[in-house]
Amino acid sequence: MPDNLTAPPVDELLRLRDRTVLVTGASGGIGAGVAVRLAEAGATVIAHANAHPERLQPVLAACRKYGVAAHGVQGDLSDPDVVEAIVDEAGTLHGVVNNAALQPLSPLTSMDVTEFDRVFEVNVRAVFLVTQAVSNRAIAEGTPLSIVNIASIEGEVPAPAHSHYAASKAAVIMHTRAAALEFGPSGIRVNVVCPGLINRPGLDEDWPDGVERWHRAAPLGRLGTPADIADACLFLLSDAARWITGATLRVDGGVTANHPF
Repeated sequence: MPDNLTAPPVDELLRLRDRTVLVTGASGGIGAGVAVRLAEAGATVIAHANAHPERLQPVLAACRKYGVAAHGVQGDLSDPDVVEAIVDEAGTLHGVVNNAALQPLSPLTSMDVTEFDRVFEVNVRAVFLVTQAVSNRAIAEGTPLSIVNIASIEGEVPAPAHSHYAASKAAVIMHTRAAALEFGPSGIRVNVVCPGLINRPGLDEDWPDGVERWHRAAPLGRLGTPADIADACLFLLSDAARWITGATLRVDGGVTANHPF
């Protein structure tokens, strides 16, 4: 068997030693869970935050407990100059998780165009800018790269008062496929993870009827956790997914497999 087709040993499939990964929106929730899990797998982690960079400190501390380097970066990723600066500061990257996003609630009848535009700036424009910048650098360096975009099942199944969010996540799904098509010949893989409802402190109190409906609808009968999404990202970044690109991975407890009526 040619060397480039030899599968790594099983105990090495999910190891990320000697790899550096940028995780955007890493200051809490899914992003924090992803950053710490990748550190556990041996990656050097570049953790990004925008509005609250101080919230990165416990995330970085948790990463460093695994004996890896972890650094924080800050900035608005819808600004191309900020993206270029962050990518330059990060240096050679082997992986990226585009997780930063906004999810406001607004019915279409009263949605402000400024809010609509901002959702697309953060959820779509930033994904494009980061993907472009890190891919151009990887191509120039000849470095293999894996990009994982975090979308949502709402990119395929919308929810009330989320039309801008759902549309932005649908755009991320298609952008992922387009990037995989263009960058594959350069050794760059691009995939998308679509989370379902992820638990967080206070969710039961804030949305009790929605949580109850989710439990009834999800075949696996529970909410998701940041760890569930982190493990999907780890898989797609790792050598276990070496022949996977342009894929959409739903991580939703099976809820989108349920009947719609």
